[in-house]
Amino acid sequence: MNRILLIAVLLAGMATGSLARDGYRITLKIPTLKDSTVYLVHYYGKSLPTIYKRDSAKFDKKGVAVFESKDPDFIGGIYMFLLSDRKTYFEFLLNKGDEFTVTADVASLPQGVSYAGSPENEQFKSYVAFLKGYGDRQQAVKKKFNTAKTAADSMAIRKESSVLNKELTAYRRAHVAKHPGTLLSAIFNALEVPQVPEGEHMLADGVTKDTLFAYNYYKAHYWDKFDLHDDRLIHTPIYDAKLDEYMNRLTLPWPDSVIKEGNKLLAATRGTKELFKYTLWWLTRMAENSKVMGMDEVFVYLVENYYMKGDATWLNADELSNYTDRAMKIAPNVIGNLAPEIKLPRFGSEIKQDQSLHDLKAKYTLIVFYAPTCGHCREEIPAIDSVYRAVLKKKGMKIYAVDTENDPTAATDFIKRFKLEDWISTWDPDHTGDWRAKYDVYATPAIYLLDEKKIIKGKRLDHTNIAPLVEMLEKQK
Repeated sequence: MNRILLIAVLLAGMATGSLARDGYRITLKIPTLKDSTVYLVHYYGKSLPTIYKRDSAKFDKKGVAVFESKDPDFIGGIYMFLLSDRKTYFEFLLNKGDEFTVTADVASLPQGVSYAGSPENEQFKSYVAFLKGYGDRQQAVKKKFNTAKTAADSMAIRKESSVLNKELTAYRRAHVAKHPGTLLSAIFNALEVPQVPEGEHMLADGVTKDTLFAYNYYKAHYWDKFDLHDDRLIHTPIYDAKLDEYMNRLTLPWPDSVIKEGNKLLAATRGTKELFKYTLWWLTRMAENSKVMGMDEVFVYLVENYYMKGDATWLNADELSNYTDRAMKIAPNVIGNLAPEIKLPRFGSEIKQDQSLHDLKAKYTLIVFYAPTCGHCREEIPAIDSVYRAVLKKKGMKIYAVDTENDPTAATDFIKRFKLEDWISTWDPDHTGDWRAKYDVYATPAIYLLDEKKIIKGKRLDHTNIAPLVEMLEKQK
């Protein structure tokens, strides 16, 4: 063979070896199972029982099932084989391009598994065995707390538990050092939590103790070891819990803080397919379902700055429209905005002209949308009136009430029964007011608090939090 031909052959071989295979090919052997279905499933952000089916195969008469895919978009992670009883399963690691054989003994899972052609799964198997021993020892330590008689006993037990935790951390770090870049190392890094330096920590003056050092350090280093560009981590039971701790426990529950931290995470995951998608979905769902007042501002921000700018590429036109329509309904009445003007005729009054919300002179205005036949309104409205008479009226508050049903008989009975003559009661008999859209009134009662400039200071309130919110606003002034 001449030199030029030899070089060409070598280069061809190198090129072929350097090309990553698509998909996977796994041969599963369980001799005791024949003619039954087995499923290839995976995590998606959350832990069990939330799993998703990727593939399925059927055992032949020798108990052999083959899973094969050439999907170029396949993403690895922690996968599972789930047997036909939908209860028996075991985990393993799967990377793009993997090809190996698994032999399992159902009676002795998860240790009764061996891998041919996958050294990383043998390492994973060793880790699972280590975890079992670690868990048993931690349980033994916890039992000791029940027999502890003195503070010294408890302290000794805590130290023993701390030693075990350090063993677990050391095991993972040793593996990462020996096998950098592998999926298991990425998982170990993702599981790591910041270790706050011990000792006293002072502020810049060198005298005052920094009481927030541990919190600030932990938060600042929370994502240090989690590779936010590794999509394989979405197919582990880690990310959702990490997001929950960071956004709901380490981030202040204020819209500005949530938006700031959310933007950081979205910037860090941008360029990935699944981590970015999951992060945006998670943040949007959190904001939309939050019980914290004002968090709808976060929802509107995310829709306007991500969904409406083309980042949610996985949504179809109808799904995207649902998000944008919802945000457009909320946007006019987020906290901090000028309350939308409404002009409605006063109910039960000789005054014929409409009552303007913006023309109402008051230090505070409470807008109450209610339905006379609503059972919850019949409980909440009298409670609000009690707080109003006892506390809020003295603070210069007026109540602008809107009857959402427009039944004069029911409205008259409601006002008289609960003695609401001191309220400014309005209704919309001609259905010309746009209050339902402006204030996103989809259920009653719906309650908004405005300041003297008619700026929205609170929304979706009830009788328990109106007075405390007013007190807080007055302290801020």
